[in-house]
Amino acid sequence: MEDLGFQGLRVDDRVESDDHLNTVIDESRSIAELMDRLNFDTLWLAEHHFQREGYGGIPNIPMLSLYLAPATKSLKFGAFFNTIPAWHPLRLAEDFATVDIMTGGRVRFGIGRGYINREVETLGSPLDDDEENREKFEEQVEIIFKAWNEQSFSHHGKYYNLPAKVIYREQELEEITLVPRPVNRPVECWQPIFSASPRGIDFMVKHGIKGVVPSGGRARKIAETWRESLLRAGRDTQLGEELALVLQIHIADTQEKAIREATVWFEEQLKVLSPLGRMPQLSREQILATYNPETAPSAGLPTVHDLVRDRAWICGPPEHVYDKLCEIQEEFPGLERVCIGAGALAIPPSAIRKDIEWFGKEVLPKFQATTNAAA
Repeated sequence: MEDLGFQGLRVDDRVESDDHLNTVIDESRSIAELMDRLNFDTLWLAEHHFQREGYGGIPNIPMLSLYLAPATKSLKFGAFFNTIPAWHPLRLAEDFATVDIMTGGRVRFGIGRGYINREVETLGSPLDDDEENREKFEEQVEIIFKAWNEQSFSHHGKYYNLPAKVIYREQELEEITLVPRPVNRPVECWQPIFSASPRGIDFMVKHGIKGVVPSGGRARKIAETWRESLLRAGRDTQLGEELALVLQIHIADTQEKAIREATVWFEEQLKVLSPLGRMPQLSREQILATYNPETAPSAGLPTVHDLVRDRAWICGPPEHVYDKLCEIQEEFPGLERVCIGAGALAIPPSAIRKDIEWFGKEVLPKFQATTNAAA
């Protein structure tokens, strides 16, 4: 992308060509092949729809995973996240199960409620009504798990009555069977923890769903809330257990250079996400300022420096990145997974590949050596 940051093109004025938007397929393959060579575990992909601006070009993660699997040997492919309200739950359950079988179990499942009304409402589900969105999402998730884990099933809820009330082969249809079902059951499932509401966390614990937590100042509080919920369910865990921490990195020879390079990318991220409610700490005036190149610099908006101090971003040379990750590992001894973001909005694919390669050659092997020694 060109014309990035507060002084660049307005988000609403950005319309990328079909040819440019279609490059997401080849770029994904290039990144997957690089990650596979460097022994990364999983490439996590985000589902989005109707993104003519170019910020998200993958509408079907299982389909893309099926395309990428033959180009790699052992890399897994996961969803951060499938937008559940954008699907009929049985269609998503079928698609995931089919790709699970065809890839030999190399796909991971992640679920989210969505946060862009242009996507979710257009595809027939509520989003602006948060309560209705949550109700439908929870029912859809229950249907997916039933379909995977029960040989045959029925479901009668507020939004779905399954199977359809029809006469099939001279009898009223009472149950159905999902075909195919995933090979490895129960399916490991991940879900973001954004608001950390008790209802949301209790729903996850009830269904054995693991949490994905944004790094930064809120991470510890969320992890403590999560641990307390597990304890109420009768499970005494270490801090961070059954959680994944997501953080953004950018590697350069010095921290100053990494922050300088990342600044315009983060400004673009603010322009895109703050009007969508993803920056709840911002005031209405600050959100409106992101639309205006004259007012944005003086609106007190957060910067990459702020996120580095908050530990939401790690910027600097490989040894600095490694040290910061060790600090996180020490703080969250039970942490199951760290997801290294290298694709914040508007980062050029060339920069993403550079970060992945640098991290994969100079940071990742240190953790792998420690794991192997412990084993």
